[in-house]
Amino acid sequence: MSAQQAQAELVEEFGFFDNWMDRYQYIIDMGKQLPTFPETLKTPENKIQGCQSNVWIHHERQGDVLHFQATSDAAIVSGLIAVLMRIYNDRPATEIVATPPAFLEELGLDKHLSPTRSNGLHAMLKRIYAVAEQEAA
Repeated sequence: MSAQQAQAELVEEFGFFDNWMDRYQYIIDMGKQLPTFPETLKTPENKIQGCQSNVWIHHERQGDVLHFQATSDAAIVSGLIAVLMRIYNDRPATEIVATPPAFLEELGLDKHLSPTRSNGLHAMLKRIYAVAEQEAA
C-alpha cells in the first residue's frame, strides 16, 4: 500500500464516525497502539519544537525506506503521531516527498484541532518532510 492509499484508507475510516468526539477517541486509541519509544532516543535532536506537548521523532534509513519512531506525553498528540506513522512510516523518501498531506483537509483536522495542536502537527510533518527531502537528495 502506498502513502497515498494509506491516506485514502484513513479518510474512509474516519467517514464511519458520526461526530468529532468519536473521531478524537479513535485518534487517541490509535496513539495507545504506538510502539514503545526508547528513553535513550528522547534527545534534544529528536525533540520537535513548536509542539505544546513533548514530542520526539527519531528516524533511520532501513534499506530503501525511512523508519520513524515517535512518542508524545499527550494522548491526542500520540494519536496524531500514529496517524502520521500510518501514512509516512517505512516508505521510500521519494514517496514521502511526493505525497502531500491531503488528509489534513479531507479529515478536517485543521478545523477541529486547537491552534497549538495544529501547530504541533505541522511541526511534526515539517520534520518528516525535511528528513525525507534530505534522504532523497
